[in-house]
Amino acid sequence: MTYLSIRDLSVRLKGGPSLLRRVSLDVEPGEVRGLVGESGAGKSMIGKAVLGILPPSVEITGGQILLDGTDLLTLPPKDRRRRIGASCALIPQDPLTALNPSHRIGPQITDRLVDILGWTRADAEARAKALLAEVQIPDPDRVLRAYPHELSGGMRQRILIASAFAAEPKLIVADEPTTALDVTVQKQILKLIAGMQARHGTALLFVTHDLGVVSKVCQYLSVLYAGMVVEDATVVDFFAAPRHAYSAALLAATPKYTDPAAGLNPVPDAVIDAVRAEVAAFDRGSA
Repeated sequence: MTYLSIRDLSVRLKGGPSLLRRVSLDVEPGEVRGLVGESGAGKSMIGKAVLGILPPSVEITGGQILLDGTDLLTLPPKDRRRRIGASCALIPQDPLTALNPSHRIGPQITDRLVDILGWTRADAEARAKALLAEVQIPDPDRVLRAYPHELSGGMRQRILIASAFAAEPKLIVADEPTTALDVTVQKQILKLIAGMQARHGTALLFVTHDLGVVSKVCQYLSVLYAGMVVEDATVVDFFAAPRHAYSAALLAATPKYTDPAAGLNPVPDAVIDAVRAEVAAFDRGSA
């Protein structure tokens, strides 16, 4: 059974323009789906809608978010938060701002297990130590007593990954989890996320700008432009022959690290004009 099924999800600024335009996509148990597109395409907005953390200035105007068959948008707010808290987790973009600088690492992993899921403090602390070991952090006892500023960026991101997997969620939203890291650490973190996801069998919604990351981590992807899905495909099919002109242009614009002398290929204006016209036509048809 499909674990996450988004159907015709529409989101807009209150009194303003549309941000997501009837987005539909599925994530099966244990599957990794990438969300790609340029900044402002709506990738992170989808993840925030699923997790119920849209900003107050934004509203959902239509559609369904089905989690294991239950439409989250039909649940009372308290029940929705409980359902999401028990089944979903987030790996955020910036590990420095995501962790509370005034709290030690230990409670930032264990408090959710104790307060939301009802674990005993001893069981939660044992789980935290085991997870820090799994994400290859040496001396977990010392790290659990540390404050975020005492740790490197790579270690902080590993802690966020450990925290996301702590309650064995069925779905994790990874919102550009390597953006704030240098290239060497990015590679380590991607390998770590892929390994954890495979071992735990967690469904993963992976938000990224980087098609190279998609090729290594994901099985499926959705390409977005201006809040509209312009292509859904398996990763193999996408890299072999993207169907939409905008998708093909994005792929052609990816820097070729094997050929440093090759120039950059920006998305042609004609392609942008065509996809904008497609979005405008969609809006007219939905009015």
